[in-house]
Amino acid sequence: MSLVQSLIDAHRKGEPIGLYSVCCSNEQALLAAMLVAQFYGTPLLVEATSNQVDQFGGYTGMTPPQYRAYVERLADAQGFPRERLILGGDHLGPNAWQKQPAEDAMAHARELIRAYVAAGFHKIHLDCSMACAGDPVPLPDDIVAARSAELARVAEATARAAGLPPPVYVIGTEVPIPGGESSLGGGVQATTPEAAAKTLEIHRVAFDTPDLRDAWQRVIAMVVQPGVDFDHSDVQHYAPAAARDLSAFLEAQPRIVFEAHSTDYQLEASLHALVRDHFAILKVGPAATFAYREALFALARIEDELLPESERSHLIDVLDRAMRDNPKYWQGHYHGDERQLRLLRAYALSDRCRYYWGDAGVAAAVDTLIDNLQRHAPPAILLSQYLPEQHAEVIAGRLPAEPLALVRHRIALKLAEYARACARNQADPRDGNDAGRAQPLPQG
Repeated sequence: MSLVQSLIDAHRKGEPIGLYSVCCSNEQALLAAMLVAQFYGTPLLVEATSNQVDQFGGYTGMTPPQYRAYVERLADAQGFPRERLILGGDHLGPNAWQKQPAEDAMAHARELIRAYVAAGFHKIHLDCSMACAGDPVPLPDDIVAARSAELARVAEATARAAGLPPPVYVIGTEVPIPGGESSLGGGVQATTPEAAAKTLEIHRVAFDTPDLRDAWQRVIAMVVQPGVDFDHSDVQHYAPAAARDLSAFLEAQPRIVFEAHSTDYQLEASLHALVRDHFAILKVGPAATFAYREALFALARIEDELLPESERSHLIDVLDRAMRDNPKYWQGHYHGDERQLRLLRAYALSDRCRYYWGDAGVAAAVDTLIDNLQRHAPPAILLSQYLPEQHAEVIAGRLPAEPLALVRHRIALKLAEYARACARNQADPRDGNDAGRAQPLPQG
């Protein structure tokens, strides 16, 4: 039984624990995640999405073996033990090739799965929920399940050929859009128990073949909609009463838990309640890079106060110029006049600026900012103004006033909420209360 299976098994036996998944490729976010996992003594599940990493490089320019090597280098540098590091693949399927005919898109998806599994990714989210060119819309559940089984077959054969432990799988048909909604509109509704039961049964039948029956026993989770999501400026927070029937449905099922996507920006109490209600795998992505952006913008404001204009990084303007010069990652998502667009480019919860940190000009501006603040240490009065939580830790002697340490601490405060919900859960029992109790922030 793998570490992931052991955690899920413990949850199903009644332990108030879960597993948080950091879906990210940002170096500082991953280092912060490792700090958090070390502090709380948790494993660290890091997932690459099919947009970030694929057999062609994705938007990060990394293939699955390169991403694995990248994360392991960070872990070694941080002193994080590799045996507590779990790699997963998120939204693995034809997502990136939806505009192509299904036959071509699925051929790419099969190679995608093969590349991830051969590189040692253990947790595999089989996501065939999106329609390809020529497919009926919405895509019927039986087609979703059949395509997922097809990809699982590739994964099983790849693991056997490579002599690797067999993967664990996540399935589902009601899969939220990666990166959040364009607009919440009237909000999202929790999956009904009837829909969850149908999804589970259709996938069970699709996996009921001699070569996949063992794989079915390693399906650990199903993606459903617990009624949480976010768009560019709003968050739909968890309402336990709305998901009560769904949670009760799972208690009658063997082995599996729910995987909750788009939990970014939920209150910490809601994260605790989600784990209590069997949404035992919590996914977080944009919230981590949102915190990274917040920290860098705060440092840029400090830099403005300390240095003459000719020496500044001008990071905020450089980033916006890069986004305007290459709008493909946000243009179809953000709408409004130029004032609204500028606000969204910089501050939207969907954090489309995460696609631009690798841009050469933006990366150079970040390097200039960090170098400037290493040579001109931020004074306490400016830390208090722009990074008050980090200022408190600096004054207490628990955090150096070093720019990258400040950035990682800002990200770690957000990720720590997930670690506490999964390792030190404080949700009330189901006694009519709708929220768990928030816990203190980590010290040091």
